[in-house]
Amino acid sequence: MLVQDFLHRSAARLPDKVALICDGQRLTYRQIETMANRLAQALLDHGISRGDRVAIWLNNSVEAVVAIFASLTAGAVFVPVNHTTKPDKLTYVLNNCRAAALVTDGRKANLVDQLRQEVPSLHSTILCGPQAGQAAAGRNGCLAFEAIQASYPEQRPAQSNIDLDLACLIYTSGSTGDPKGVMSDHSNVVFAASSIISYLQNVEEDIVLNVLPLSFDYGLYQLLMTFSFGGTLVLENSFAYPAAILKRLEQERVT
Repeated sequence: MLVQDFLHRSAARLPDKVALICDGQRLTYRQIETMANRLAQALLDHGISRGDRVAIWLNNSVEAVVAIFASLTAGAVFVPVNHTTKPDKLTYVLNNCRAAALVTDGRKANLVDQLRQEVPSLHSTILCGPQAGQAAAGRNGCLAFEAIQASYPEQRPAQSNIDLDLACLIYTSGSTGDPKGVMSDHSNVVFAASSIISYLQNVEEDIVLNVLPLSFDYGLYQLLMTFSFGGTLVLENSFAYPAAILKRLEQERVT
């Protein structure tokens, strides 16, 4: 079993169930799978191949979730980077993992131009958000997330991975030195997620609230586990406003 199968199997079994509640959107498993397949097709079309690193420098968002599963579906390795990471550390991470593609906010397009000069391996960028289309225009190797969703096919690409292939690289914050990447292959992630689901006794009726960044291992596993057992994930950006989070718990009947 591969990590992307968490999404694909739940989409086959529960296509019309709400999988993700985020930024005012309520997306079903079918919708997220379709978006991930389209982005995977775009990554492949722009030179991403099995084992390439795709860095995801976004806050908790629909695009971040889609990018994770799209990278895996394309046979690549996803590298989630906290959206607050400073440019110097981001440059270090991208060079350290030899990232071939970067998914980030369109408002950071000027910084992407700088990164392209400082990270020789980086050849493709996916820009997200309302400014992405304008920012991507005229920039070589830049694509807008929404344009991809409007133009690429929704068919899932042929699978090329095995379970011993690397699935993700999760970097430490680097607070006491350079960030260090922890390597997890598909079998590692599947085993860990299955173990946690087992001892928490999760069921598909569960509604899970996540306030941790997807760049943090347990924040990431909240997503992966929920999609594995077919639940619903309520994705927030932080716990900075506890009263608002408590209201969300009540509104969404979080279990």
